[in-house]
Amino acid sequence: MTNRLLCRKQMVVDVLHPGQGSVSKTEIRQKLAAMHKTTPDVIFCFGFKTCYGGGKSTGFALVYDTLDFAKKFEPKYRLQRHGLYEKSKVSRKQRKERKNRMKKVRGTAKTKVTATGKGGKKK
Repeated sequence: MTNRLLCRKQMVVDVLHPGQGSVSKTEIRQKLAAMHKTTPDVIFCFGFKTCYGGGKSTGFALVYDTLDFAKKFEPKYRLQRHGLYEKSKVSRKQRKERKNRMKKVRGTAKTKVTATGKGGKKK
């Protein structure tokens, strides 16, 4: 099915793989790229379930027109799987400390607390 609003083609993918446990998503992306005359980096495969007894898997695939549209519309976690997005890692302790500093101030001062990393009462 073509989805012009999101600049992509979306489809249910049935993969037959007798004798194998399952097929890797990179293989599926390469096969779909050859079928749709595009590169594998604009294809996103997910949600594959192997049927009982094996030999067949069913999943979902999205083929975007360009990589820019893929970056615009795809969720961050799927982009991260492809290596197109890097999430900034802040430690749990830092997040909790910042939250508690923000509880001590009101209004627009909260932005100052998050920007400078300082605030609250001094002992």
